[in-house]
Parts: sequence; structure tokens; C-alpha cells
Amino acid sequence: MADIILNVEVRERTGTGGARAARDAGKVPGVLYGGPLAPVALAIRANEFRKALHSGKLLGHRVTLKYGDEVQPVIAKDIQFHPVTDEPIHFDLYRVDEHQLIKISVPVHFRNHEASPGLKRGGTLNVAVHEIELLVPADSIPEELIVDLTGLDVGDAIRAASLTLPKGARLSAHDRDATVASIATSSAMVSEDATAEA
Repeated sequence: MADIILNVEVRERTGTGGARAARDAGKVPGVLYGGPLAPVALAIRANEFRKALHSGKLLGHRVTLKYGDEVQPVIAKDIQFHPVTDEPIHFDLYRVDEHQLIKISVPVHFRNHEASPGLKRGGTLNVAVHEIELLVPADSIPEELIVDLTGLDVGDAIRAASLTLPKGARLSAHDRDATVASIATSSAMVSEDATAEA
């Protein structure tokens, strides 16, 4: 994955007035925090920030923060959007060491629907969680966690503990016992069974 580089500038003014002034100048205000250093008010050009955001690899991934000649790895922890225009209006970045263990939510995606006997017979995939929280080194954050549905039948459940995790990653205590998804009987299957019995 190509590393995203955010070229930022330090904002002199903080608070609501400073954030408004940055937005008026065509920039998105934000804050860098974490680690032993004090929080720093930042701003980045809005078009550059939107480009990084639309790559799909900004929020929850390790990116490179560039200020002049200084670079450092950070994680984009939160982005706030305007309720009407849906434009980004503020961001929070968190300082990380490259190998530091961090807690982060990773999306879960499902593959091989056609190889599931339960789904082929008309069952439904009930997804209980769309993201799993991991403790993972900052340089090993996965893009996604893949669930292979091959061979799963009606009544089968996928638990978080059975997911394949990247090296050095582990499930957070919050999601350790979570059921990710299950294959359930659909209403169409129930009516077919009732018709067959009749």
C-alpha cells in the first residue's frame, strides 16, 4: 500500500476562531496528539485532505505527517464532517511509533458466498459486526479482515476468535468472544419446507 503523506502547517490560533479562520482559507483544521508531546493545532489544504480521504486509506491507517522537512508516522483517529455538505471540517491525528501496539477497528469483509451450501440453498448471511477491534503493531494494520464462507451451512456461525489475524495482532478484549456472522434460515426456506411437509 502506498503511504499517504499529509503536508500540514501549524496553526497559530487555536479554538473555534482559529478553526474557522483555517476553513475560511480553504483548509481543514485538525489536532495532533498522543505520546509525551503536547497537542499541536494543524491545518491542511482541503483539496489535499479530500484526496487522501477518498483513497479509503486515511481513517484508521498509519500515514505520514510532513511539516517542512520533518516527517512522523501518525494514525488518523477521527474525522468530523459538515452535517449538510458532508465536507470534512476537522480531524484528529495520533502520534505513533512504527512498531507501537495500537487499538484500532478493522473492517470485516466476506468472500466465497457461492461456495457456501447454506447460502446456495437460500439461507441468509446475518452480519453481526462490520468491524473488529484489534491490538496490532502500527506498521502491520490490515486493510480488512476476510471471512471465507466456503463450506458454511445453515446454523453455522463465524466467531471473531476464528479469524486469521496479521502477525503480532490480537483481538481486543471487547471483541474476543464476538460472533461476527451466521448463516440463518431465510423466510423463503421456511415456506418451502412448509410446502414440502404439506
